[in-house]
Amino acid sequence: MRIKIVGTGRALPAQCVTSRNLEERLGLDRGRLEAATGIVERYVCESESQVDLACAAARLALADAALKPDAVDLVIGGCAVPYQPLPSTAPLVMQRLGLADGSAAAFDVNSTCLGFLTAFETAARMIDAGQCETALVFSSEIASRALPWADQPEIAALFGDGAAAAVLRKALPGEGKVLASLMRTYPSAYEACGIGAGGTRFDFQRQPEEFSRHTLFHMDGKELFRLTSRHFSGFVGELLRRAGWRHEDVGLVVPHQASPLALAHMARQSGFAAEKLIDISARYGNQIAASIPFALDIARKQGRVMPGTKVLFLGTSAGVSFGGMALEA
Repeated sequence: MRIKIVGTGRALPAQCVTSRNLEERLGLDRGRLEAATGIVERYVCESESQVDLACAAARLALADAALKPDAVDLVIGGCAVPYQPLPSTAPLVMQRLGLADGSAAAFDVNSTCLGFLTAFETAARMIDAGQCETALVFSSEIASRALPWADQPEIAALFGDGAAAAVLRKALPGEGKVLASLMRTYPSAYEACGIGAGGTRFDFQRQPEEFSRHTLFHMDGKELFRLTSRHFSGFVGELLRRAGWRHEDVGLVVPHQASPLALAHMARQSGFAAEKLIDISARYGNQIAASIPFALDIARKQGRVMPGTKVLFLGTSAGVSFGGMALEA
């Protein structure tokens, strides 16, 4: 697919919370959370909403592309946790950006931490098929909510809030293309990571106690590590084979920012030198689906994504899924 990223943008809430702040608040030994997670600080919403962050990132992406909002004819939200269960988040972002009724299609996709890649691929295929010309893809997360601070503070301390967006258009010959996209799912670990309440699984009216017990995020890190160790290297090899690339061809790896420790493990498993990976997790935490586009925007602003750069997106998500995309900028 001949697809070009013509603009990106990112947004953060105003408040920065350090691991030391959290340790003091929770009465934990100094240095415990940073040692366990590798996270130094993260940003947390107070007055900002998820939609506020999404629109701020989208406006910056459109400005980066030198486009007005009315140029957009497709809006796709790729958030792990939506603004509300129904309707989806994308129509509200479309409205807040000032797009006229009927001027674009707007909908959400959800593959948890891989939501941006799923939204990107969906938009790219629609552009490639001639169904639209300019797509705005965003991921916005308030990951600091519903965290298990009482029982698993080392898990809760991994997460931070943020949003990022990208504007996609059809590329001219030589301008850019998606060479391969791949996802593989291992549902044997479905229960290893998630939030049970909020959908139809528990009826708040009839099962208030069950609903309440499942409102917090939980994660079995050992199970996820075991699964990743067993399968991720082969997954990366298959993605590279489909792209027609060797390891040494890849110029930049933009991974899901699960944690500094997880990124180091990913580098070892996938065989890429650490300097090829964008690693921003220590300063921003795990922003769930927003982490990949957030890291992408930083890489672009640093001048690390130049025309012709072979970029590999990689990540894992609850479910459990591995996902990746090979893009020539």
